[in-house]
Amino acid sequence: MTIERLNENAHMSKIVIHDNIVYMSGQVADDPSQDFDGQLRQILAKLDAQLEGIGLDRKHILSAMVWIDDYKKWPKLNEIWDQWVIAGHKPVRSCVEAKLAFPEYEVEIAVTAARKL
Repeated sequence: MTIERLNENAHMSKIVIHDNIVYMSGQVADDPSQDFDGQLRQILAKLDAQLEGIGLDRKHILSAMVWIDDYKKWPKLNEIWDQWVIAGHKPVRSCVEAKLAFPEYEVEIAVTAARKL
């Protein structure tokens, strides 16, 4: 059994790899002044970059947990999400309406991925 912890800070690791499963911490927008669409697109770009940084891509995502601040935004989430996921490689996804850590955040996403296909 191997465990790798990447990008640690005082509170957590941004990525933990256990054997061939990759656990990625929840991602929020770097610029929360943007609207929901802008925040969501920032997060998806961050996920792409994090996956690429460890030699993976969207096809490796097994599951995604999405938190949104208002469930009325669910149709917009689906519209943008459906453009981002790869046909034939759609992960399991859960979506919950929740009060996020700071009021300026409208969406947060955490994913789990497989290191090997």
